[in-house]
Amino acid sequence: MSRIGKLPVKVPSSVKVTLGPGHVKVEGPKGQLERTLPADIKVRQADGELVFERPSDDFQHRALHGLVRSLVANMVEGVERGFTKHLELVGVGYRVAKQGEELVLNLGYSHPVRFKPPTGISIDVQDPTKFSVTGISIEDVGQVAANLRGLRPPEPYKGKGVMYRGEKVRRKPGKAGKGAKTTA
Repeated sequence: MSRIGKLPVKVPSSVKVTLGPGHVKVEGPKGQLERTLPADIKVRQADGELVFERPSDDFQHRALHGLVRSLVANMVEGVERGFTKHLELVGVGYRVAKQGEELVLNLGYSHPVRFKPPTGISIDVQDPTKFSVTGISIEDVGQVAANLRGLRPPEPYKGKGVMYRGEKVRRKPGKAGKGAKTTA
């Protein structure tokens, strides 16, 4: 049996879960999320927990069992607490500022890069080189953070770019790492 799929999801008292055939809706203090689920995996609510059952030990049912449980668990956690990804800028002259809802990033290009976050996502700037992406959907938060990181990914020679806070960039030696040719 799937180790992830067989674990029940605890539903806090502040979260309301509505189950339908192949559909789940989760409402909480931070907002609400809806998702269509595969019809094969049955979800039932019992004693303040959500339990997930699969019809057989078929390969596809085993794969979907853990997936559906993880998706619903992330929805419950998102509407209760929310998710945050912390990013930072490394490089001389790299800056971030917030103008209204837009994020303005100076990333060494000839122009500032403007980024407008999608609905449901908020971006907080702590200082000119550190900012955070926050929202209730873990998928949206991760995608926006990846899009921002993709504007100037960290490069291995000088370590400059947009990176997740705490991310280690594996450095490479430059041209000085090769031996100089000698003429005899």
